[in-house]
Amino acid sequence: MRITDLIDKKSINLNLKSKNKLDVIDELVELMYGSGNLKNKEEYKKAILAREELSTTGIGEGIAIPHAKTTAVKKASLSIGISKDGIDYEAFDGSLANLFFMIAAPDGANNTHLEVLARLSTILMDEEFRAKLINANSKDEFLDLINQKEIEKFPEEYEKEEIKLENDAVEIKEEIQEEIELKYPKVLAVTACPTGIAHTFMAAESLNKTANQKGVSIKVETNGSSGAKNILTNEEIEHANCIIIAADKNVDMARFNGKKVIITKVANGIHKADELIDKAVKGEAPIYHSSSYTKNSNEDLIEEEGALRKIYKNLMNGVSNMLPFVVAGGILIALSFLFDNYEIDPANFGKNTPIAAYLNMIGGYAFDFMLPVLAGYIAFSIADRPALVVGFVGGIIAKEGGAGFLGALIAGFLAGYLVIGLKKLFSSLPQALEGIKPILLFPLLGTFIISLLMTFIVMPPVVALNNGMTNFLMGLGGSSRLLLGIVVGAMMAVDMGGPVNKAAYVFGIAALEAGQFEVMAAVMAGGMVPPLAIALATTFFKNRFTEEERKSGIVNYVMGLSFITEGAIPFAAADPIHVIPACVVGSGIAGALSMLFGSALRAPHGGIFVIPVISNPIGYLIAICVGSVVGMILLSILKKPIDK
Repeated sequence: MRITDLIDKKSINLNLKSKNKLDVIDELVELMYGSGNLKNKEEYKKAILAREELSTTGIGEGIAIPHAKTTAVKKASLSIGISKDGIDYEAFDGSLANLFFMIAAPDGANNTHLEVLARLSTILMDEEFRAKLINANSKDEFLDLINQKEIEKFPEEYEKEEIKLENDAVEIKEEIQEEIELKYPKVLAVTACPTGIAHTFMAAESLNKTANQKGVSIKVETNGSSGAKNILTNEEIEHANCIIIAADKNVDMARFNGKKVIITKVANGIHKADELIDKAVKGEAPIYHSSSYTKNSNEDLIEEEGALRKIYKNLMNGVSNMLPFVVAGGILIALSFLFDNYEIDPANFGKNTPIAAYLNMIGGYAFDFMLPVLAGYIAFSIADRPALVVGFVGGIIAKEGGAGFLGALIAGFLAGYLVIGLKKLFSSLPQALEGIKPILLFPLLGTFIISLLMTFIVMPPVVALNNGMTNFLMGLGGSSRLLLGIVVGAMMAVDMGGPVNKAAYVFGIAALEAGQFEVMAAVMAGGMVPPLAIALATTFFKNRFTEEERKSGIVNYVMGLSFITEGAIPFAAADPIHVIPACVVGSGIAGALSMLFGSALRAPHGGIFVIPVISNPIGYLIAICVGSVVGMILLSILKKPIDK
């Protein structure tokens, strides 16, 4: 689709009168309405403002491309404005905008607005071309400049049009379709897990492998801990038959508007890849709608996602964003003890020497962010950006008031649903006040209300509960501590990265925040055992495993030593009846022995790399080794030799 095909001369203004962002939006909407392309001007403007709430469409370099896809639009079209003096459109690079292209797309137009957005971004990269547009003396000259630039940038499209005039239209359509099928993957996928370490990439590998076996072209985007990789392009999304979203945290869904989408758990991307690929190829999926007005129509997209799963996803969004602060802060604080001298002042251990004091201080700064970030990103997961500040404030109140980890959890969920309530409350405000909601009403009222709720309702019982739990943990001794070690260690191996595993890990972090460092040590020991037990079994009992499993087993040494329990998942998925019980017993024993030896861990991650900062490191290594060997032996007993 050419850009010039979407432009009516009536919708061009080469000399805008506007001086600010809202005025230029009004002026461009009027141009669009004047060209006869809108059914409802106010509804279209509302959609434009809603998109601006998400993030500014001022893309920098003097360009702004506001856009909306809504039922208020009759057909895809553009309105264009030029301001020679420039207007502040809140661009990311701080530049004033001179060129404005407002895109209107009807609701059923697939990703027309994204295609136009991509084409505009491509041709407007040329600074000399932008200058010619700004200084165009007439609308005809302006349109001719764009037309010539499109021919220059997309010559293949014009060649195809010439062939189409000379040959049979049906044959050309078939050729183009074949080219599309060869160029673009039939199935797209996005994988994501809360930590973005193991499940994300295992699901991607499973989907890729299954699709290749079936002869289906696929591209998988991974939303890992270091950011999104192999990102899906607008063109790929447009031509895809179906998109699979295998994720346990929120991903960018707006780009899939109007496409067939399957939304499921990341675990299904690993274990049910065959079923998901078949559904995607057949197109057995509903159409996804990103507009909030059609939110209810997306309910059937989500497999097995009830209220508890939504709560779990919101919680994991908070935990995954909090984790880097906890890991960095915890390891730095642990290092402060390693570089200190206990004999100088036992009561000030960790801060006696200058280097220890500095490490302790920096680690403490990182730790201070833990609860506010947890609450803030739980709220963000529930109600998007307007809830972030409300969650942060609730989290800091929980931290300073002694409500701890549990208080921050409650604050995050309260803040998210509070902002949802405020959105509904202010939904009937006049359109002119739309812009002040996210920057004034939501943060101001949300912060005030969350502070009242936390101070007078949440804090008193939670502080009392925290004190009771701390006293209970402090009072545990002998067999009670061993039992606690068995429980948290075994939980780490039950589903190896799933909800039970994460529940034990979150409990370990809560205990860490409460000063119970032995619990975190038992949790990590229990999480290291499953991949290590499997690695040992594939080394010493090779006849129980296939050649491919033996090769994968070697990788589990690294996964286990790095405290990545998910390395055991492929083995557990292939043979859960034999693998899981052996790992659970081994992990439980490791957790119990860690408690018995009094090993304490001040960092919530790190595996073998933080052994030097664990109290009684020799005992801790013994606990892990014994648990891994027991798991290996049980696995060799439960699994029978494979018939050659």
